[in-house]
Amino acid sequence: MENFKVGTYRHYKGDLYEVIGVAQHSETMEEMVVYRALYDSAEYGENALWVRPKGMFCETVMIDGTEKPRFQFVA
Repeated sequence: MENFKVGTYRHYKGDLYEVIGVAQHSETMEEMVVYRALYDSAEYGENALWVRPKGMFCETVMIDGTEKPRFQFVA
């Protein structure tokens, strides 16, 4: 994970997100990815901000029997 990049990522469900950077959780010191949705959501608003543990952000998921990255770097 040393080569983790800021930039645009595609979620395995298809939406695009902009990774802003990696932050530290203030209590556990766990690395957290801070990212912004690049779309308007009726539920969460336009360009909603999100945070997810770095390990989870970088993991793979099993979709229809195929292993895919949860988020894939685009640009």
